[in-house]
Amino acid sequence: MKTFTKLALVSSMALSANAFAMQAMDDSALSATTGQDGLSIGIGISKIEIEKLFIHDNDGLDGKIENAGAIVIQGNGIAGDANENFGIVVGANYDDGGAYLLESRNLADLKIDSDAGAGGGNTAFINIAAEVSGLDIKIGEIGVTASGKQGEASATSELRRGGVDANYNAILSGLTLKTGPMTANIQLGAAPQGAMIKLNTTMKGGLEINNLGILDNSTASAERAAGEIFIESIKIADADKNDLTITQDVRVMGASVSNPDDDKGYIQMISHGGAKDHYVQGVHLGSRDAASIGDVEIQGMQTYFSPAAGEYRQGAIITIRGH
Repeated sequence: MKTFTKLALVSSMALSANAFAMQAMDDSALSATTGQDGLSIGIGISKIEIEKLFIHDNDGLDGKIENAGAIVIQGNGIAGDANENFGIVVGANYDDGGAYLLESRNLADLKIDSDAGAGGGNTAFINIAAEVSGLDIKIGEIGVTASGKQGEASATSELRRGGVDANYNAILSGLTLKTGPMTANIQLGAAPQGAMIKLNTTMKGGLEINNLGILDNSTASAERAAGEIFIESIKIADADKNDLTITQDVRVMGASVSNPDDDKGYIQMISHGGAKDHYVQGVHLGSRDAASIGDVEIQGMQTYFSPAAGEYRQGAIITIRGH
């Protein structure tokens, strides 16, 4: 479930509430109003729509260029649905009369400062304090396709590569996510906080994932539709609470000095924090129209990671690297 949380956090840099302009104040204006030099930026966007998103694997499973494939997020083709023609639609979370929006009604409010650091060395850094509004994220169909060739997907664009429609299989029928407001602190340069991005916030109302459908196209035939595991709702919050605490460090690790051939670097996400409650509502096996087998409730789930043998710390480590 934490993977969906991270997905929501990454996607959160793409939306707003209901403001429609970008506003910025220079150092002198900010100093005059707050008594502190720096730069303040308010990002106002009402909605973002993305037609298709491709992640191309340029050499496939066996390393052959001709086997290049791609993960694709695209519209679901359901008439009248928000994702009919768009793979990703991000808007403000207007639930409960706007309780999950920033007071500014912006996508995000940023405060940016440059700092010389502690001194006595190469310690300079930029500090970006970010507040992000609650989001309503709608994801269309997710599938896998053979990658196209750049310039062939469109008669008028050399940029578009796309995929081969005749070689496509859906994996997820879609999902929606609702988040509350979040805060993050980003440091570029020396990063004395110990990580490039630090999340230390409480998401009001927790995290909610709706209408998640997992497809099995291996069962599809002329007589039978693809099988589907359909989940109506997944809700995640702190144990015995309504809100969700998120404490996470994101680091970009460079290539290993001692072993650069095998370790060329990666992104590491370390999550901290206490136990979580999960409630999975309406599990349907076979199709979304099949009778529900009921609900699944997990109380007080706590994960651990081991920085050393025999040592356990609350949280989890996720590492993402190319190969």
